[in-house]
Amino acid sequence: MPTGFDAIANDPWAALVGALAIAALVGIVGIALRRWTARMRTLRGQLLVITSSGILVAALTSWLLADLMILQEDQLRPTLVVLAVTAVVAAALITIASGRLGTDAHQLEVAVHRIEDGERDLGPSLRRNDELGRVSAALDGLTARLAQLEAEQAALDAERAHMLSSISHDLRSPLAALHAALEALIDGLAVDPDRYLRSMQADVDALAALIDDFFLLARIESGRLSLDLGLVDLSECCDEAIEALAPTALARGVHLELDAAEHVHVQGNANALGRVVRNLLDNAIRHAPVGSTVQVAVSEHGRPVVSVVDAGEGFPPGFADRAFDRWSRADESRNRETGGVGLGLAIARGLLDAHGGRIWIDPPPGGRVAFELPPAERDPQALATAG
Repeated sequence: MPTGFDAIANDPWAALVGALAIAALVGIVGIALRRWTARMRTLRGQLLVITSSGILVAALTSWLLADLMILQEDQLRPTLVVLAVTAVVAAALITIASGRLGTDAHQLEVAVHRIEDGERDLGPSLRRNDELGRVSAALDGLTARLAQLEAEQAALDAERAHMLSSISHDLRSPLAALHAALEALIDGLAVDPDRYLRSMQADVDALAALIDDFFLLARIESGRLSLDLGLVDLSECCDEAIEALAPTALARGVHLELDAAEHVHVQGNANALGRVVRNLLDNAIRHAPVGSTVQVAVSEHGRPVVSVVDAGEGFPPGFADRAFDRWSRADESRNRETGGVGLGLAIARGLLDAHGGRIWIDPPPGGRVAFELPPAERDPQALATAG
C-alpha cells in the first residue's frame, strides 16, 4: 500500500498544487474570520466561530489530502469522525471556559460607560494577567488622572472666580470715588476743588499701584521675572523703606523704628528687596494700633534676617498657612482702610524666592513677619565699596 510520501514522489506537481490550495484556503478563511469576528458582539461567540472554522478547514484539508492520495481513503472517515468529535468537545470546552472572559469584557464595557457618565470610583479592577487585565489597570489609571484633573480644574475655577471678584471689588472702589469726584467738579458742587483733585490723584495712584501689582505677580508666577543682582545693604534698604512710608505711618498715628546692625550685605536686587520691606511695613502699619510702634529689625546670625513687628493682635489662627497665597486677606470685608487687595505678601514671597530666601509668620500672639536671605560672598573690596 503506497504511503503519503510515495504519492508525493509519484506526482510532485499535484502535491504542490494541493499544498498551495490548502495555504490559499487557510489565508481566505483567516481573512474572512478576522473581518467577521470584528463585527461580533461577544468574545465567546468569536472563540466558537474561530475554533469551528479551524476544525472545518482541517476537515477540508483531510478531504483534499485524500483526493491527492496523500491520505489513504480508508483513513479519511476515521479522521473526519475524530474532527467532528473534536469540534463538539472544543465547543463545550470554550463555552465553559469563556464564561469568565465574557463577564470580564462586559465589566470593562460597563466601566467605560460609567467613566463617560462622570463616575470616578469604579471599585476593584479585574485581576487578570492578560490584555483585559492590562486594559482594566489602564482604566484605573485613567480614572485617577481624570479625578485629579477635575479637582485641579475645580480649584482653578474657584481661584479664577475669587480673583475676578477681588479685582472687580478693588477696582470698583477707586473708580467709584473718581466718578463721584468728577461729577462734583463738573456740576460745580465741589466747594474745595483742590481737595477733590488731590483725592482723585490718590485714587489714580491707587489704581496704578494695583495694576503694577497684578503685572508683577503675573511675571513672578509665570517664571518671567528677571532680576539684576548686586551687593545690597539690607540696613540701608530698610531705612529707605521706613522713610518712604513715614507719611503713611504718621497719618495713622504709628511710629516706625529701625533696629539694625551697621551693615548687613546680601547678593540681591535693591528695588525688589525694598519692595518686600515696603509691603511688610505697609501691612504692619495698617494693623498697628494708634500710638504704637512698628519695629523693623535687621540682624545677621549666619544668614541675614529682617523682621517686621507691630503691636497688633497678629494674624488670626489658621491664617498664617495661607497668608502668602494671592488674594488672601485676614479681613475678608476688603476694607481699604484695613488691608490691600491681598497681593502684598504673595509678591513678597515671590521676590524672596527669586533671591533664594524664605519668609514666614510667627505664630500668635504677636504680629511678627520675618524673612531671611543667603549671605553675600565675602569679597572685602566689594564690601568696602558697598559700605
